[in-house]
Amino acid sequence: MSKVENHPHGIFCWSELCTHNWKDGKAFYTSLFDWGHDDQPIGENIYYTMLQKQGDDIAAMYEMPKEQISAGIPSHWLAYIAVENVDDCALKAKELGAEVIAGPHDVMNAGRMLMLKDPVGATVALWQGNEHTGCKHLGELNTPYWHELATRDSKVSRDFYCALLGWESEIKPMEGMDYILFLVDGQPIAGMLEMTSEWPDDTPAHWMIYFAVESCDVIVSKAASLGGQVCVPATDIPDVGRFSVICDPQGAAFSVIESVMDDV
Repeated sequence: MSKVENHPHGIFCWSELCTHNWKDGKAFYTSLFDWGHDDQPIGENIYYTMLQKQGDDIAAMYEMPKEQISAGIPSHWLAYIAVENVDDCALKAKELGAEVIAGPHDVMNAGRMLMLKDPVGATVALWQGNEHTGCKHLGELNTPYWHELATRDSKVSRDFYCALLGWESEIKPMEGMDYILFLVDGQPIAGMLEMTSEWPDDTPAHWMIYFAVESCDVIVSKAASLGGQVCVPATDIPDVGRFSVICDPQGAAFSVIESVMDDV
């Protein structure tokens, strides 16, 4: 598949890991997904690492500042959505009830970003690309494949993202629940589910990143052998694929999925 040079407005474009241990985290993910890496210095013995497939950037990671670790902030993945104008989105997001955590600000010549907490408490970033537009490979194995919002108020979440980004939404009935698809130009680009009473009370609203894999079971076994924790064992979703939720050795959660839809 050809490289992606640009991401349209409203499309998830980048994934970034903020981890308690950069060295061990890098070893885990490069082993798990057979990724390459490019360590870019951003301070004394501090690096912003580009995680790569075939030499192309597909995600990134860096070590969390010590003061944030001391404050109890867990390791986590952050999803970025491409937008045409970050500053306009910042104003609109605040009007819609979001909290701006950081930005808008330039990231050197790479682009301009905004990090926000949506009205239900999920954190997400917006990206106006310049020299760096985002992930260079989509729809391929071992790259970000799907993004899913877990929320405690699906109506508030749906109204927010549709108003902010111009997304459309569609209800897809599934076993025991209504799953919400978010669409851009009629194409599904993300999903949403409402957390039930079965979810622990202290689980916050969050965006989950899914990575496409050839075999869910093989990756689950490999992740466990590398020190990861299998939070949700390999499970089939009819007509969609087989997925699992994993926590890396530093505690950051992510999902993997073996699609059966001939789209990888």
